[in-house]
Amino acid sequence: MADHHRLPLLKRVEGFAVEVQGHGIPSEGARRGPDVAAKAERASVRSLDDARERRDLMQIGDLARDTGKTVRAIHLYEELGLLSPAARSKGRFRLYGRDALTRIRWIGKLQDMGFSLGDIQTIVREWELVESAPGAMRRMREIYARKLEETRDQKRRLEALEHELQASLEYLDTCDVCDPQRLLSACECCDLHAKEVDVPELVLGFRATRQPDEPSEVEASE
Repeated sequence: MADHHRLPLLKRVEGFAVEVQGHGIPSEGARRGPDVAAKAERASVRSLDDARERRDLMQIGDLARDTGKTVRAIHLYEELGLLSPAARSKGRFRLYGRDALTRIRWIGKLQDMGFSLGDIQTIVREWELVESAPGAMRRMREIYARKLEETRDQKRRLEALEHELQASLEYLDTCDVCDPQRLLSACECCDLHAKEVDVPELVLGFRATRQPDEPSEVEASE
């Protein structure tokens, strides 16, 4: 077949079809002049770059799978202005870049800190309103410093609760050797523990039953 009858070839580049010229065939731009040829070459480079960029994009279902979130949750992030698609496909499907994975993990970490989605929305809006880079970093540091102190306080409370739970379990282990016929009311004074052993409050709370209301002697005399 004569060269001038050959059609441009389609080369597969990383899963995308990119048009290339056949060997020995001048491109349409080259036949029209060097300036047009240069523009055509730049357009081809842009097409190739776009193809490579599209390779890193994912649809919302893939994003949901990789992050462990639901599609509805991702839509909600978009509605709140916390996430935006990087592009849309020809079929108008949302396409997300790899940075969306980081963004969703970041949202999850803030939620683990105790922030609601409304709180995170406010944080993002305040961040976007700060024009100075040092000012924005300072604002971020203030938020994280406050949360760090709250986290440490919570950690101390949880450690204290851990110790009390452990003490309660050790105290209750003695009940395994108690007489099965013993009535629950007899537990008010347990003789299976040494007198100097303090009863954990988590155990005492079960014993602290509410007494029935009875008129006092003063009320009865009135």
